[in-house]
Amino acid sequence: MNKKPNIIYILADDLGYGDLSCYGQTKFTTPNIDALAEEGMLFMQHYSGSTVCAPSRSTLLTGLHTGHTPIRGNKEVRPEGQWPLPDSTYTIAELLKNQGYATGAFGKWGLGYPGSEGDPLKQGFDTFYGYNCQRLGHHYYPYYLWNNDKKVMLDGNSGTKTEQYAPDLIHQEALNFIEKNKEKSFFLYYPSIIPHAELVAPKNYMDKYIGKYNPEKEFKGTDGGKGYKDGKYGSQKNAHAAFAAMINVLDDQVGEIVRKVRDLGLEENTIFIFTSDNGPHQEAGADPDYFNSNGILKGYKRDLFEGGIRVPMIAKWKGKIKEGRSTNHVSAFWDVMPTFADILNVNITSKTDGISFLPTLVETNNQQHHDYLYWEFHERGGRQAIRKDNWKLVKYNVKNTPKYYLFNLDTDPSETQNLSETYPKILEDLTAILENSRSESEIFKF
Repeated sequence: MNKKPNIIYILADDLGYGDLSCYGQTKFTTPNIDALAEEGMLFMQHYSGSTVCAPSRSTLLTGLHTGHTPIRGNKEVRPEGQWPLPDSTYTIAELLKNQGYATGAFGKWGLGYPGSEGDPLKQGFDTFYGYNCQRLGHHYYPYYLWNNDKKVMLDGNSGTKTEQYAPDLIHQEALNFIEKNKEKSFFLYYPSIIPHAELVAPKNYMDKYIGKYNPEKEFKGTDGGKGYKDGKYGSQKNAHAAFAAMINVLDDQVGEIVRKVRDLGLEENTIFIFTSDNGPHQEAGADPDYFNSNGILKGYKRDLFEGGIRVPMIAKWKGKIKEGRSTNHVSAFWDVMPTFADILNVNITSKTDGISFLPTLVETNNQQHHDYLYWEFHERGGRQAIRKDNWKLVKYNVKNTPKYYLFNLDTDPSETQNLSETYPKILEDLTAILENSRSESEIFKF
């Protein structure tokens, strides 16, 4: 095993901090994901790049927080896709491809419409299969998916048919990618669409959960006509059961990926990372309060309170990461690129806001720490947040009359006590850092 380690990065979509049984979920279990934690390391203070999809992925792929990364919001481009990453962007995929890796992305992209400079094939990926567009990624039985630069029509989903469950199709292509590249080093980026948007799972999974989560929650959506499979969510009579079923699908897929790697004899030379792009959503009948999807954390997707940005993160690397560990090291998506570079002992040629967490993974005593973490969000009046040590400053309504919230996460992890008036000097100091933590963007302005 002289080749460089394979890297498998699995990104769930809108999975909350408390949506895994290894993080405290009690209404259902996630045995395969829990096994990753048992065989690796659980991160208790890991943060996503943003509180919504596109900017969170942008921070991950560029190693830059939302004050610097090119894509800072969900800006759509019709008829399909989102605002593109610039051609000049240096991504994780390009870093690894330059080191001889086969690179593949399987799932939801959201960082550039088909054929644009932000297309995954132009940002370092050899292979892409899935949804280019986040809006179309709301739907589990879409009319088509993308195979590289080719549109693959799904006849089983034509009209109002629901015969080809997209996560199954995408998952099979990801397994094929592992098989195809078993003799060389590969980077598998697996941005699943589960459990975002529509609450839909195949019948064999739904049957396991219907009747278990009463009183059920019914959602009445769009089941034909204008907007159908084009952004508007479909109906679901059993939203609670559907959510649990979808997590079951995702957990099974994680298990199948691990087994595939193990069966090919690649386990000791493969790094697995599992996480989520932001906190849980409340759309299409989703009910995070019922499932306690955030545990003790406050807020949801689109919030910059902890519930919107603190996410589960598990890392497994057999023989390198000791089993059954957990860490309180404070880390974020923009640390992933420096960590991969550190593992390969290569320099990043572009600016980064990240710090490698490799020393935490292998438990050496030279782990560096962030002076602070920063986020910004461009919807709902504009929002900013900063974490420095155990202090957290959240600024809402940036565009009009700002409202400031100051929390001590050490004594108040649920962010229940606003201390902005109690500690005016700390508020002043953190506000100064917050206001100087971003570069102006021509596209994403407050």
